[in-house]
Amino acid sequence: MKKMMKIASMVAALGMVLSGVAFSAESIKVGQLADLTGPTGDVGKPYAEGVQAYKEYVNAHGGINGKKIDMQMFDYAYNKDKAINQYKKYKEDKVVAIEGWGTGDTEALTGFVSADKIPYISASYSAHLTDPKKAPYNFFAAADYTTALRAGLQYLKESWKEKRAPKIVFIYPNVPYGISPIKGGREYAKELGFDVLSDENVDLKAIEANSQLLSVKNKGADFAWIGGTTNSTAVILKDAKKLGLKTKFFSNIWGIDESTPKLAGGAEEGALVMAGSVRYGDNVPGMKLLTSVQKTPQVTHYIRGWVSMMVLVEALKRADKATGGKITGPAVKDALETFRDFDTGGLAPGKITYTATDHRPFMSVNIMEFQKGKLVIKKTVTLPRKAEWLGL
Repeated sequence: MKKMMKIASMVAALGMVLSGVAFSAESIKVGQLADLTGPTGDVGKPYAEGVQAYKEYVNAHGGINGKKIDMQMFDYAYNKDKAINQYKKYKEDKVVAIEGWGTGDTEALTGFVSADKIPYISASYSAHLTDPKKAPYNFFAAADYTTALRAGLQYLKESWKEKRAPKIVFIYPNVPYGISPIKGGREYAKELGFDVLSDENVDLKAIEANSQLLSVKNKGADFAWIGGTTNSTAVILKDAKKLGLKTKFFSNIWGIDESTPKLAGGAEEGALVMAGSVRYGDNVPGMKLLTSVQKTPQVTHYIRGWVSMMVLVEALKRADKATGGKITGPAVKDALETFRDFDTGGLAPGKITYTATDHRPFMSVNIMEFQKGKLVIKKTVTLPRKAEWLGL
């Protein structure tokens, strides 16, 4: 009997060696909330796939110091109530962190994750989530929406050649994601000397925006910021072209990507996006691994999902080392707040720093423009880390 058990143990050990991965019996539980089928599923799906792809890569190459990351994805379809219910299940499962998604649900969960001490790395880049006094367990890995909007405004003002003040209008869905950067953006536009006109609302599920675009045309707006996702942005660009608008459009991070030419049918030419990553295949060190794992070209949202999981993995490694393998939510938060110029291999526009008093990862934004159906990086704008902008 003893001989048989010894042989069984040897076979099991050999299996682990042959697989190339030697996991301990433990695993690290992490949650993921994603929108694959809801109103933001057009950009949510590639982002979620990037998160999962990096996790699979890490698990296939030793995990977190030998421990596998156990992270199941839940499609909450942009339904805040579903997100809260699933969060409660993740809490019962004793996850040590969560990869999250939208602004409405992330802001609704802020109080929960703070009380339960569960770090929440979202794909909502609402500036409201960057002040640790109000959201101590919230993090993300891109410039916040207001910083991105400020960067776009600065870029456009620098290129303005006329003596009169440029006129600007803001077009966005009336949801927390769309509303989030408006106050800070309007204030900065006025500070730069823009003539700020009244806003227009276009829903995330809009199939036409003629009345709103006619209003923009009548106002004579030189610039229009769009705070939707790819589908609604394409509707806006197409209707603007039909109405003959001369307005220059610039979009929030989720509004334009490599799929836009197919959706907008040529109306995207000259439109700008405030991007939080490079493009698939760009010549930066971090792209070598990504393209070796994902050989099919992906949109920028996929790359940011990959980077978000890269950040969490690094935090889990640091927390595992600091606690002797007893990872907790507070240990992951503490680990994130040790990040100083964390390098994503150039996949993000800046190196990531979090402190106990400031969760803005960096202040850099890649300004990209559509030229002949391709996104072209025009400039990387880096703003100062002003204290008065924290949380606004």
